[in-house]
Amino acid sequence: MTPEKVNYPVQSIAALFKATIIALVIAATVLVIAILPAEYNIDPTGLGKKVGLTELAPKQKAVVSKRESKKKTAGSFMSDRVEVVIPAGKGLEYKFHLLKGSPMLYSWNSMGIELYFDFHGEPDGDTTGYFESYTESTASEVKGSFKAPFDGSHGWYWENKTNGPASVVLSTQGQYKVIGLK
Repeated sequence: MTPEKVNYPVQSIAALFKATIIALVIAATVLVIAILPAEYNIDPTGLGKKVGLTELAPKQKAVVSKRESKKKTAGSFMSDRVEVVIPAGKGLEYKFHLLKGSPMLYSWNSMGIELYFDFHGEPDGDTTGYFESYTESTASEVKGSFKAPFDGSHGWYWENKTNGPASVVLSTQGQYKVIGLK
């Protein structure tokens, strides 16, 4: 008994190319309409919100990770490095407590993503809402030094006006106590 010869259909290069393009268009459409709203709360079309997909996304709070700290006792020299993730279209503050005259060296980098920022401080015990801005600008990288003009919390407010999360790596050295996210 001899096996039967089976003729499988052969597709042309043009048909394969057309099928590949159609698959890519479908994948991109599903990504934009369903996956981004449901997984990342990024909804460029607005359809994700209308059908409730953005409610499925994990509530994007600022994420602080990879904090490395070397400290001895309060008021002694500190060296910290922290990565702060700022969700799309959101803002947050990261603070330190410094005593009047305490020094701090700092640098932060948002990997090329331009962020609005306000480096400022609030005096201890103030109930009026007073704060003093030291620097207010837009940048993706800042380095500098600081000497606290009063006892209180000092730090940065960053605002991410992009459609995706922004990661800020903040490195500090000086005499302070980490407050963290506010």
